[in-house]
Amino acid sequence: MPLIRTPRTLPRVLAPAGVDALRAALRTHRDRAMVDAMVLGGLRRCEVPGLRLEDLSAGERRLFVAEGKGGRQRVVPVSARFFAAVGAYLESGRPAAAAARQVFVVLKGARRGEPLPAAGLDEILDGARSRAGLERATCHQLRHTCFTRLREAGMAPIEALSLRVHLRIMHVLPDHHRVPPHPRKAARRRRRAAGGTSRRRPILMVRSWWERMRL
Repeated sequence: MPLIRTPRTLPRVLAPAGVDALRAALRTHRDRAMVDAMVLGGLRRCEVPGLRLEDLSAGERRLFVAEGKGGRQRVVPVSARFFAAVGAYLESGRPAAAAARQVFVVLKGARRGEPLPAAGLDEILDGARSRAGLERATCHQLRHTCFTRLREAGMAPIEALSLRVHLRIMHVLPDHHRVPPHPRKAARRRRRAAGGTSRRRPILMVRSWWERMRL
């Protein structure tokens, strides 16, 4: 019996009007900030509840994702609208007695002040989707909406791909968004610049993906 391969369809994205309707249906600054993190920063469902207070850099408009998919870390540039929503939430919505390091916490009930689980994010999004009259609006769909809009705005494909998958984000960000190199790597670079050796075993150099594509 021949194997039948399931066709892979393109991800569905929300129209700008759908995003506006979804945000309008959210009831708190916390909920709007979480949705903005996915729509404007492309964060995953599991990454939003894991954001810590020290991961926010409002002055540079970026987020540090400490535990991404596969345990990888990255720095993500985000619109000022996200930080405006976070600022309003931290000022008037987040319980003052909350001791959790996570940004987003439970606001009501016996678990008030505890970190918000991913299931709580799903419940908030499902309620907003129903109130907005949208047929579908998932965390994954919001993430794809972010990258689709970035591409439409003129972002190069490789930069959009670097934000989606696990490439080093420092290669496509401006200098003020880059993560400092590891001390050992920085020392090797200084030795090579001074004409010394990197003190590493010689390795087989391969062509970059760009060179291979040009062949």
